[in-house]
Order: sequence, then C-alpha cells, then structure tokens
Amino acid sequence: MKARILITVLAIIAMVASANAQTVKANVEASALKWTGTKVVGSSHYGFIKLKEGSLELKKGHIQKGHFVIDMKSMTNIDVENEEYNKKLIGHLFSDDFFGVETYPTATLALASVTKFKNNEATAKGQLTIKGQAHPVEFTIEKKDNDYIASITVDRTLYGIRYGSGSFFDNLGDKAISNDFTMDVSLVVE
Repeated sequence: MKARILITVLAIIAMVASANAQTVKANVEASALKWTGTKVVGSSHYGFIKLKEGSLELKKGHIQKGHFVIDMKSMTNIDVENEEYNKKLIGHLFSDDFFGVETYPTATLALASVTKFKNNEATAKGQLTIKGQAHPVEFTIEKKDNDYIASITVDRTLYGIRYGSGSFFDNLGDKAISNDFTMDVSLVVE
C-alpha cells in the first residue's frame, strides 16, 4: 500500500513539474549563427554556421536551461568574394590551426542557468565546448516574440586556437588575429 501511495505521489509531482515546464526545439533552418573574426589592425571576416540541433527548457516563459549542437562543417564565409581565396580561408578555418573540423565536427553550448527576463533581457551562463574543450561563457539574451537574440564573445585561445595570436607569437605585425571572436545568434524556436 505504501509503495502504491509513493508511486502515485511521484506521478503527481512529475505531472505538476511537466505542466510547469516545457521543452521547445530550435528551428534550425530559421535560426542563424553569424561568426566574426578580426585582425588586431582592423580587417575582419564573417560568415555563418548552422545549428545541427537545439532546445530550450522553459518554465512560465523563462529559460531554465538549453542545449545546442553547432555543425562546424557548415561554416561559410560571406565577405570574401574571390572564390579561390574564400575556399582557402574556409579550408584554413577547418584545419587544426583553427577549429580542427575533421576531428571536431561539432561544438556545443549548454545553458546551465538563465536569469528571469526583465525588459525582454536575461543573463545566461553555461559552457561552450569547442575542439573538445569546455569553458564557461556568460552573455545577454534578448527576447523578441519567439526569437532569442544573443552576441557571445569567445576567447579562442582558451580552446587551443592560438594561430596568429599576439599572446603566443611575437612579431606578427598586421597579421595578428584578435583572440576574441563573436557569435551573433538569432534563435527561432518552434
């Protein structure tokens, strides 16, 4: 009898919890992730990477946590019009000098905590994993209807991406690449 009561109580708790929380999936076709990398002396490159999958757990309209898989093999460059140079740039970004896409075809972002939205903004904390290395990230999320907008600044050197970094190499001059790159995210949920 006690076991039956315990099971019933647990079932009621699970129903209440599920009624208060819902999981929404990312619309990977409608969502956009724009990357931008810059040289220390001012020029920059940018392009897009696709989400492979993603979801948010919402409770009363507030994000509780989330998990996203980024398809590194989908990385493109938009600003270089010369096809040959564009292919060289993407090839270099795919190489072990940068993202090692052959070995690490995906990156992940796991949101561990998000403050409640105030004036349509919240602060998210989580872990970003690139090249198998996970490091904490913190950024602001802006909510616009069913879309979530964020700009995440990433120190690439934390993930072993040191190519062209003035922090690790001397005399790079105008070839020095900024340690930070940005990911501007426009997440559309279903």
